[in-house]
Amino acid sequence: MSETTHSEPAEVREGGLAKWAPRITPPIGVDLTLRQELACAFRILARTGFSENIAGHITWSPDSSGDMWVNPWGLWWEEITASDICRVDGDGNVLEGKWDVTPAIHIHTELHRRRPDARVVIHNHPYYVTVLAAMGVLPEIVHQTGTMFDADLSFVTEYTGEVDDAELGAALADMIGDKSTVILASHGIIVTGTTIQEATYRAASIDRMCHLAYDVMLLGKDPLPITPAIKAGMKKSLLERGSEVYWAGAVRSLLRTEPDVLT
Repeated sequence: MSETTHSEPAEVREGGLAKWAPRITPPIGVDLTLRQELACAFRILARTGFSENIAGHITWSPDSSGDMWVNPWGLWWEEITASDICRVDGDGNVLEGKWDVTPAIHIHTELHRRRPDARVVIHNHPYYVTVLAAMGVLPEIVHQTGTMFDADLSFVTEYTGEVDDAELGAALADMIGDKSTVILASHGIIVTGTTIQEATYRAASIDRMCHLAYDVMLLGKDPLPITPAIKAGMKKSLLERGSEVYWAGAVRSLLRTEPDVLT
């Protein structure tokens, strides 16, 4: 039997668009409004198992006005349509929409206020994320897709219960800091992104990362290392080249079977 060998790259591997940019990628095939894009994000993530029945919210603050688009209280992610999306101000007051919005939106309002880069904030309780959240464990990067979270994943160790006002939201935002993906002890996860495509791709990938890490833990063996020099370039390739391609494919798949999402 031959021995497994590992060689450390001499320098950081270049990745992302600087390494290679596609000439053209397959389009979605339809132009989407902001409300339609957000409704698609809910359905896509519901399909991946990211959502837990009535729980969770996605907010999108597309400009500097402070207003956000969000799902209403009472609809499951898999049934949301574009016409259900609500617009709220920076304090969570409903400006447009036919439904109420949960006070738990303050998980989002204060994070948007502090983080200009966090245009999209996604929160829910995916199963394997919450398994690790219950144990106080951050997942190891055991597969190349997990490198998109390299140096950008943290754990909030204090469970403070329901976040239902601005003061509690501000305290949580301070604990989150500048990380794009944060597991909340005994609770769930928050994923942020500068675009709906990037945030949805991250959110769609995190529970599988946690599932893989959990299964490796059960094996009781140390995973093979992925060196820092490789992680950096791979992360750029995934996020810079993969986000929009993932999004387009996920939307195409969704619209083939659930075209009502656009209504």
